[in-house]
Amino acid sequence: MQDALRALVLNSEALPRTVMNETPTNPASAAGSAVAASSTTDEQLILAFSKGSSEAFTELFSRYKQKLYGFFRRRIAEPAHAEELTQETFVALLRAAAHYEPRALFRTYLYAIGFKILRAHRRKAAFRATFLGHQKTTADSSKRDATESGLWVRRAVEKLEPMDREILLLREFEKLSYAEIADLLQLPLNTVRSRLFRARTALRNLLEPPAEPSTKGAAMNPAQKEEQE
Repeated sequence: MQDALRALVLNSEALPRTVMNETPTNPASAAGSAVAASSTTDEQLILAFSKGSSEAFTELFSRYKQKLYGFFRRRIAEPAHAEELTQETFVALLRAAAHYEPRALFRTYLYAIGFKILRAHRRKAAFRATFLGHQKTTADSSKRDATESGLWVRRAVEKLEPMDREILLLREFEKLSYAEIADLLQLPLNTVRSRLFRARTALRNLLEPPAEPSTKGAAMNPAQKEEQE
């Protein structure tokens, strides 16, 4: 079963280079699948997969391939790297599904795997930059891609403190609850709430255009002031 499912993730039909932007080619079929999918929770699917159901994994893959790609894309400059890490996360899920415990929501479990893979990727990138002399391409890549939330917003988000930025992304884009974020990042619930409030406030301040200094009155000479009076 593992070999067959691993092939499902890795072959070109399961995850082609353009899969992250694909749209259903048969609307009627897609609608029928959506109705069937809504009757089964993620947790039921992962438990069914752990018992041998390849159809359950196919459904989870369909539900989360785009979400996972977005998760990585918001944290990594290169789209190709985001696709690779998305694929790697599903392979890791294949290997770890047997150890899934219902104590946590499936999406929290999946994003936890994604975080581990993301940290490993960042460590490798840092090693290459430090010891192999490879320069970071974040800035150039960001300039080439100004479509996701706007380049202006992206740059503002990047200025937030790392933990505040992560909490903001998980809440606003991944749509995780406060409790899920606390569980995922191993933080107290109140800390998540306070840091999210701080991140939103900081982002709002960064996005607000600077106020133009008022020169009214300062540039007026005495004759002008007399005319106004």
